[in-house]
Amino acid sequence: MDTNDELKSKFMEFPYVSASHKNLMLELLSSVDTRLGPSLQSCTLPPDVQHFGNPTGSARASLHLRSGLPSSQIDFILGGWIHCELPSGGALNITSLSAYLKPSTNAPHFLLDLIQSSPTSLVLILDLTPRKDLVSYPAYLKMYYEDTNLDRHRQVLQNLPEVKPYISPSLYIRSVVSPTAILVGIDVGDGEERGIEDIIEDHVGSVAKEMLDFWIESCACLERSVGENERGYLEERDGIIKRKTIEVDLGSSFPRLFGQEVADRVLGVLKEYYGK
Repeated sequence: MDTNDELKSKFMEFPYVSASHKNLMLELLSSVDTRLGPSLQSCTLPPDVQHFGNPTGSARASLHLRSGLPSSQIDFILGGWIHCELPSGGALNITSLSAYLKPSTNAPHFLLDLIQSSPTSLVLILDLTPRKDLVSYPAYLKMYYEDTNLDRHRQVLQNLPEVKPYISPSLYIRSVVSPTAILVGIDVGDGEERGIEDIIEDHVGSVAKEMLDFWIESCACLERSVGENERGYLEERDGIIKRKTIEVDLGSSFPRLFGQEVADRVLGVLKEYYGK
């Protein structure tokens, strides 16, 4: 049986994505380790949840979850990659990094998904997901999204000719992201594989790193006073979003990718963290 260090090494390999894609994920994880590591526990997922696949070997995945220490504002941070060979040829590769905060702060969560099913195209989902209703709490919208000019990152990417808005097929995803969320599709055209590498290196990487840096400094590490009523509101809203993430997102895709038995095992463990 692999040790935790060996399983972490497998996770950090990101073996199925390009060099620029892998380097970006490693840089983001390095920032998390360097700046938040003292506030996080080691990964406590069972070995068969940290690294798993389907019975035929056509789909594999690796997950690395670190919970926050009791003194930390961080609930948990989850990184992962999924690789699935497609019946039509090629493969689907997804890398992700998500971070959830405790109700001791009302600061947004962090979300990053890089979804690639072709060497020349990519879908990017990147957001600081709000934890309060932005219509009912306009001061929250102003504090985290307007005054910080967070929308400039989306504008930078959407000015590139290869970038188009991406409309998620999931109404749930579209309902929980912020107005400044980056949901874009990047397509450099046939035969331009190097082009997608350049866009990740020169544009996607800088935006993702800057948004993660902002989240670490202004959300995860900045303490804010939260009253008892607001704390109760955050606990309820966070709980709904976490449960829906398991049910709507992972719960719909994992059985199809990995088979029901593997999906039940993995999702059963993740529910212990998402269902807190």
